[in-house]
Parts: sequence; C-alpha cells; structure tokens
Amino acid sequence: MRRFSQRNPLVTLSDLNVTPLIDLAFVLLIIFMITTPLLEHGLSLDLPGGGQPDRPLDKNDIRTVEVNQTGGYMLGGESMSLEQIEQKLVADHQSNPNILVYVRADHRGTYGAVAAVLSRCEQNGITRVSLRTEPE
Repeated sequence: MRRFSQRNPLVTLSDLNVTPLIDLAFVLLIIFMITTPLLEHGLSLDLPGGGQPDRPLDKNDIRTVEVNQTGGYMLGGESMSLEQIEQKLVADHQSNPNILVYVRADHRGTYGAVAAVLSRCEQNGITRVSLRTEPE
C-alpha cells in the first residue's frame, strides 16, 4: 500500500518507520543474553577439596578434559573417546607448545580414567598438566 504526501497526491513518501525494527533488535538482544549462559554446560562434577586458587592464565592456552564418575570423557564441552582427546591434544600442542591441560575428575570416579589421560599426555610430550580441585 502506497502512502502519499498531503501537499501533492502524486508524490510518495520515502520515510521508513524504524521503531518496530528497533523493538525487534532489543527483543533479540535480550533473548540472546538470556540463552547464551544456558548453552555453556559441562559435566556435573563434585571435585575433591584442596589446592590453591588459580593464577591468571591466557584462556587460549587452556584445554579442559573432564572425567565423569563412570569414566566418560569430555574435551571442550564435547563428549569424546580417550583416543579422540589424545589426537586433539597432540594437534593443539603441536600448534601451541604453551598448552596447559586441566583434568577435572569427579572424586567418586575411578583413578584409572584419570591415569589414562595423564599417561597419554606424558607419552605425547604434554608436560603442563594440572589436576583440578575445589579451593578450600
């Protein structure tokens, strides 16, 4: 439907009403602000106590391997097998030798699952490994 000016009935108005567009932009912004934290999820782990608080590190150098109570593995929020985690860590270590591997494991889990991750890191020359705990 065309709108015409009040002065001359044959001239169309080229104004665009942007108020609904701004309202839509704000609604989308609010939706994304609410849903983004909900998308970041990992394993629900109960870490053992002890240890010191962390020093500041570059987030790009950190890779977090999570081991749940039943011996399942996750790297970067994705469920993977131990072999896939090893391949990914080796590739990351070759591109960035300053990589630091955090191992987060449930304290009720088996030691063998954690030892397997530590062993694979040692075999591939990844020496910067940290076992994560809850600070006291």
